[in-house]
Amino acid sequence: MNEKTLWYIADPMCSWCWGFAPVIEEIRLSYRNFLKIELLLGGLRPGTKQAIAPAQREEIMHHWKAVKRVTGQSFRFEGAMPEGFIYDTEPASRGVVAMFLINPEVMFPFFRSIQSSFYVEQKDVTKPEILMQIAADIGIDAKLFLRVYESDEAKKQISIHFNKVRRWGIHSSPTVIVQNAAGYSILNRGYCSLEALCVQLDDWLNT
Repeated sequence: MNEKTLWYIADPMCSWCWGFAPVIEEIRLSYRNFLKIELLLGGLRPGTKQAIAPAQREEIMHHWKAVKRVTGQSFRFEGAMPEGFIYDTEPASRGVVAMFLINPEVMFPFFRSIQSSFYVEQKDVTKPEILMQIAADIGIDAKLFLRVYESDEAKKQISIHFNKVRRWGIHSSPTVIVQNAAGYSILNRGYCSLEALCVQLDDWLNT
């Protein structure tokens, strides 16, 4: 049994997580033979009920533009988060958990598909019908996805994710935590380059 695990704490509607997407994907590919890589949903704005206010939208757009400037990731800004949009990240996060329950192998690809759908295609990924379409696009039966998404088990599991992140005292995404026989430690908070993360990860693996 591999005793070393990397926990990637993220939210599918977190802009810096979208900026970090190419980095974590390369880590998954390059280090998969050396450690287990797990996705943990952090809960950016779960349960939000109020529509986004114009001032808040401007603040969020400022962050998105910073992410694009630093990381080069694609965004479509014009028309994003239209009037009346409710920035509730629980549905998309629960969709990722539902996908894990259906097929763990496609959880990361589904997570990234939600990200690109939201930031590039401007799809409202808070809507079950949109999540169903994204699931179908990666080869998962849409009706099966919806059934699991609406299940008590999916709701239970997403609460477990959110609670675990809170217990660890993590309040920002993306965050990378590493675990071995000695316990847990934070490897990196926030965005960093692939090169910088590899240096940190290699140091930890070699200790």
